[in-house]
Amino acid sequence: MAQLRSVAGKLIVFSAPSGTGKTAIKNALVKKDPTLVFSISATTREKREGEHDGKDYYFISEAEFKDHIEHNDFIEYDHHFGSYYGTLRMAVEPDLKVGCNVIMDIDVNGALTVKKNFPDQSVLIFIKPPSMEELKKRLIARGTENDENLKVRLARVAEEMDKAHHFDYVVVNDTIERAANEILDIIRK
Repeated sequence: MAQLRSVAGKLIVFSAPSGTGKTAIKNALVKKDPTLVFSISATTREKREGEHDGKDYYFISEAEFKDHIEHNDFIEYDHHFGSYYGTLRMAVEPDLKVGCNVIMDIDVNGALTVKKNFPDQSVLIFIKPPSMEELKKRLIARGTENDENLKVRLARVAEEMDKAHHFDYVVVNDTIERAANEILDIIRK
């Protein structure tokens, strides 16, 4: 993995099972504190309705992604649900250098990689759903999952929840507002 050059800001890393509300929390945080910067991940998955390249993700081909891997351009990456996801160094370094705290919304394995490679520069926050029933409702309401994908995502939840103890903080997302305020307090420490 590529090393970050001299930095002044922190990597604030969110991880959670799909459907837990990471994006909604991120949006609430940026409204509450506009000095926070959101890192845009790269992915090989198809765009969902309403998503925009360079805003929600950098949507790139698998060949481009593998080329970035070969050139050590990622600070973390993973392959899951049939697609690659990763954080390009160029997407975080400029903001970190000027002292901004950068929010990363990445999977559990990517978060643990960031912590291993940048222990003094990263703060890991695991976001838990209030219950498995609520998580399933949120995934169904999202309307992006067929029955098979829903089963796969729910099966992965146990694996992700088992790794929560490796994180610096665990926050339950019972309401966006409360969870965002708790995370903002963590960031301000």
